[in-house]
Amino acid sequence: MPEVCPQCGAYALRNIARDPAVMTCTECGAQVPTNILPLFIVTGTSGAGKTSIIPFLRRLLPECLVFDKDLLGSTCYDHMATSWLLLAYGIAQGGRHTIICGTMMPQEVEQCEVRDRIGPIHFLNLHCNDVVREQRLRARPAWRKSSSNEFIEEHRRFAHWLLEHAATDYNPPMPTIDTSDTTPEQSAQEIALWVREVLGNQMVVPIV
Repeated sequence: MPEVCPQCGAYALRNIARDPAVMTCTECGAQVPTNILPLFIVTGTSGAGKTSIIPFLRRLLPECLVFDKDLLGSTCYDHMATSWLLLAYGIAQGGRHTIICGTMMPQEVEQCEVRDRIGPIHFLNLHCNDVVREQRLRARPAWRKSSSNEFIEEHRRFAHWLLEHAATDYNPPMPTIDTSDTTPEQSAQEIALWVREVLGNQMVVPIV
């Protein structure tokens, strides 16, 4: 899904070399300044606390835009990952980073046709112990359908899979934050520290 080249007008602008600052037209060879920024995804099972941390993350990281993954759920479910990558790419052109809070798997984003418009994708796993997760899921409103034994067992297994595969199925390896005994604000503070450690002193200039 290439972009339109501003030089020749062909739909041929791609990030062939995975350059963090340039897109190249495969037709005329023009090089166009572009921000190709890292993307942050806070994943985890249902009940881990992904939604609860969002308002705190927004206050702690004003230089980032923080989204609930389900924001696009009802409108583009079949193309969810592609839609999020394109949104993050557009936001990057204004010099800001994107954080998506919601369950996503590496293969969902790595296989996207527009993967070349995003830099490294950093996952972080929000985790809680089995007892706390079950308590949280059973306390949800009935319409969320998360209190059945089957649903709880499914997410128990998924939580353990995430812990077991964080270092092998994620590149870079995925850190884990345990929310069992912390408030959403405390968890958000840990996530904000992780984001800032990844970014270091990186300064991003909007594309004009």
